[in-house]
Amino acid sequence: MDLHQNLINGEWVGGDAAENINPSNTGDVVGTYARASTDDAQAAIAAAKDAFPAWSRSGLLQRWEILSKTAHEIFARKNELGELLSREEGKTLAEGIGEATRAGQIFEFFAGEALRLTGETVPSIRPGVGVEMTREPVGVVGIITPWNFPIAIPAWKIAPALCYGNTVVFKPADLVPGCSWAIVEMLHRHGLPKGVLNLVMGRGSVVGQTMLDSRDIAAMTFTGSVNTGRKVAEASVKVMRKFQLEMGGKNPTLVLDDADLKVAVESVAQSAFFSTGQRCTASSRVIVTEGIHDAFVEALAERTKNLRVGDALAKDTEIGPVVDSSQLKQDMDYIDIGQSEGATLKVGGQRLNRETEGFYLQPALFTGVHNDMRIAREEIFGPVAAVIKVKDYEEGLAVANDTEFGLSSGIVTTSLKYATHFKRNAEAGMVMVNVPTAGVDFHVPFGGRKGSSYGPKEQGKYAAEFFTQVKTAYTAAG
Repeated sequence: MDLHQNLINGEWVGGDAAENINPSNTGDVVGTYARASTDDAQAAIAAAKDAFPAWSRSGLLQRWEILSKTAHEIFARKNELGELLSREEGKTLAEGIGEATRAGQIFEFFAGEALRLTGETVPSIRPGVGVEMTREPVGVVGIITPWNFPIAIPAWKIAPALCYGNTVVFKPADLVPGCSWAIVEMLHRHGLPKGVLNLVMGRGSVVGQTMLDSRDIAAMTFTGSVNTGRKVAEASVKVMRKFQLEMGGKNPTLVLDDADLKVAVESVAQSAFFSTGQRCTASSRVIVTEGIHDAFVEALAERTKNLRVGDALAKDTEIGPVVDSSQLKQDMDYIDIGQSEGATLKVGGQRLNRETEGFYLQPALFTGVHNDMRIAREEIFGPVAAVIKVKDYEEGLAVANDTEFGLSSGIVTTSLKYATHFKRNAEAGMVMVNVPTAGVDFHVPFGGRKGSSYGPKEQGKYAAEFFTQVKTAYTAAG
């Protein structure tokens, strides 16, 4: 099988390699991908630094053309890329194609943003002096992405970084390098100058640590675990670099007595279990008022029991496999923890066998959960949901906000009063009313509060806050 190499200073570079394994069928090798060394990562950083002066002053049409061509190729290849994504990560084929399409939309949006970058001109308080405020690129941007969105998250970091004139050193998750390699190959083929985008695949302990230790990386954007995010923050503060973190979530959905039962069940099922629950925006805490609690639990249990778990590429699959054996073990451990804490495993939670060897798990629904239990406080990152019964809206809101995280928060209600109050008082960066907590658009800001996020929001026009820096210039007339 051909080796997919790293891209450093415009050249494809090999080295040690690892196989990319299909979690639906562990006998299926998706591809073989190079792993960068410390020397490779240092060379990539040096190349990005050398390329920055020219790229930061490059023509806007050049940036627009490269990003636009990449967007159009992603659209044309969405089925192929979606299948690649599903094979390497385990999302269903429909989800894989949808995510590939999202990546194309992101590149298309930022192709346009390259032509829409604006500044301000205002008069000074001093007569005869003008003031200009402009945005400039920050320099070399280090990008580290997670395994759960193998094409969308790389897209929403790489596209704005390049759009605003930065150069990039990019390390995708070691577990799922395929889609990232495909994006980089497209951008390279569509004319990015050498050194502007460098791909260094491999282990975080090697590649990621080299990036964190470098004083030549001016900004670091990271999506992943809380523990690693803290390391990114500590290392960045030491060298005084700009950094942006998207980390964990323990997102609530509050279901009120007046909710439409069908809407509530489907919203929670999608939020908690789709994408195998492997989303930082997944709703793993389901807070239900006592009047609708019993009917809701029975309906959700029935929906959960009937979810079709199987090969990600099978047409009738609703839930694909867990991404790998270590994540499956973590999920199973938390299912044991929930039962040991006194929660009731209402349905699911069993390891499943299918035609091919894979990491299959029946989604688990717990009832009788209290908000101080570990399964209600710690991010599991799997298809495990915990139902917490509350008396009324006021108690439900308090429980929803009682978490160290604050990424996404949802409510299901037909009451304008409660919906309006919840939008204002939910302690989260994103609030969903009668829609799943995990559905977001590409043209608006993404990000949370508290322990979920740090720094400017991602996506949409708000991406400029991280990927640019503001300059104020004064000019005297005459």
